[in-house]
Amino acid sequence: MKTLALFSPIHLYRVFHFSHFGVLWGQDALNSNPAGIDSDHTFQGTIKSDPAEVRVVQDHLESLLGLVAVGGRDSFCVKLGMEEALVNAVKHGNQMDHSKTVTVFMRINPIQFEAKITDQGPGFNLEDIPDPTDIENLERPCGRGLMLIRHYMHEVTHNETGNSVHMVRRFNQPEE
Repeated sequence: MKTLALFSPIHLYRVFHFSHFGVLWGQDALNSNPAGIDSDHTFQGTIKSDPAEVRVVQDHLESLLGLVAVGGRDSFCVKLGMEEALVNAVKHGNQMDHSKTVTVFMRINPIQFEAKITDQGPGFNLEDIPDPTDIENLERPCGRGLMLIRHYMHEVTHNETGNSVHMVRRFNQPEE
């Protein structure tokens, strides 16, 4: 695994690890069919609890999705699930505290997408989150992100503490 140092638009320094360094960077690599396309492509890094940092991860996710030619529906599901998980970690987990970080791991291959998002917050109990589809909660902004993640991912698990989510989306599966 190789290491790449990046600077975000807001000039925060962080280190990302790529299993296929060079494949993710450069327009030619993204538009071609690189060798090893059937292997896993991984992204691993730590970001500050800042919405701008979420966008940087989303940009890398778009690159990863392009590497394995994911279909439109699967691509939408992965992007929405990841955005919700990242925003939840930054906003609810770390309370937008810039001194705290979010650890991101993504793996993609032609069969599936897998991600693990971990924040430094105290966690939560899934049972305590109100159902956003209940009539009394329709106008409350709580639980919608978790509902979307569960809907668009095939597997969603949280650690005991409630500060880490593991998600899997299998590609080309019939929708239920």
